[in-house]
Parts: sequence; structure tokens; C-alpha cells
Amino acid sequence: MPAMLRYEKKAYKNGAKVVAGIDEAGRGPLAGPVVAAAAILPEKFRHKTLTDSKQLTEHQREDIYAELTANADFHWAVGVSDVDVIDHYNILRATWRAMQLALDGLKVRPDHVLVDGLRVPLIGVTQTAIVKGDAKSFSIAAASVIAKVTRDRMMLKVHEQFPQYNFARHKGYGTPEHLAALGQYGPSPVHRKSFAPVREAIEPVQAEFAAM
Repeated sequence: MPAMLRYEKKAYKNGAKVVAGIDEAGRGPLAGPVVAAAAILPEKFRHKTLTDSKQLTEHQREDIYAELTANADFHWAVGVSDVDVIDHYNILRATWRAMQLALDGLKVRPDHVLVDGLRVPLIGVTQTAIVKGDAKSFSIAAASVIAKVTRDRMMLKVHEQFPQYNFARHKGYGTPEHLAALGQYGPSPVHRKSFAPVREAIEPVQAEFAAM
């Protein structure tokens, strides 16, 4: 467990007063938004099960989300880039935008940020990029859970609008079931048209209209 705080401790040792972790959920799916979260942990934070959200069950994520967000000393915010932003800029820049929105939404401004993966340009504070950071830092792991639960809940609402794709099951990822539905029904308004499988599903329809 102490190892999950080593990056936080290093940042504090180097003079940081407030350290936040940031992570995202939803870079890979063919549909839906990309969601980022920023998280600032309470002093002397400890947790027995918190880790990378992908290593947790849905039930565990929901329990940890409820526990974290009920803690008045836990500061968090989310940022969302929707499908239009993803298609206009690209998924990487849309992810950076969501991360910036999450940081801007914090009521407490961090002076150092721990980032899962690669550095994020132009976030305005010093940062440490940590490969697989959601399994190495409690701050990033907390952000990972917040982002994942938030996005999954959003995709459940999308499922109500477009039940034929069964977003409730795959959350927009390119599973065989999703690809089959995409081929049968074509893309919905929440599909990312800049992603190859979605673009390929559009092209036969465009070709059909062009031949008329």
C-alpha cells in the first residue's frame, strides 16, 4: 500500500502543497464521450482495494466511487469531450481537453499533477507522467474510478436512447456484438465517425446514395 503513495510523497517532498491525479475513461470505444477525472486525496489516505479501475469489478468500482465521493475531504471533478469534439480534433486532443476541464473544475487548485500515461500539454501546473499510473498511484487510481463510473453511467443513458446497440453491455467498445449492430443499423449520432469501423459502416450507405 505505501508504494501507491510514493509519487505523491515525492511531489510533496519537492515542495508541492496540493497534488492531484488525473486519468481518463473511454479513449478506445467507437461511441460515446471520453471522460477525464481529477482527484485530490485526503491527508493520510489509505485504501485496501483501490487500484486501476480496469482491474476492479463493476460492483467494486461503484462501491469505491460512493465511498470516495461521500468523503468531504476528497476533492474531485470530471471533464467531458463529446463525440463532436472527438471527431473535430481527434481522440488525443479531445482527451487532453477533458483533462483540462476536470482540473479547471476542482475547487482546490493543485500545484502538481500526477498523470496516467504521457504528459499533457498546457495544463498550467507541473506534472509527473507515470506509465500505468493508475496501478501505481492512489491519486490516479481514484481519478480512474471516478472517470470510469461516470462514463459507464453516461453510456447507460445512451443505451436508453439507442437500445439496438446494447451500449449497456459493452459501453461503446468495439465488441463483436457492437460491430454486428453497427453493420445492421449503421452509426447512431453518438458514434465516432472519425474511427475506422464507424467510417467503414458509413461508406456503403454513402456509396448507395451516390449510385442512385
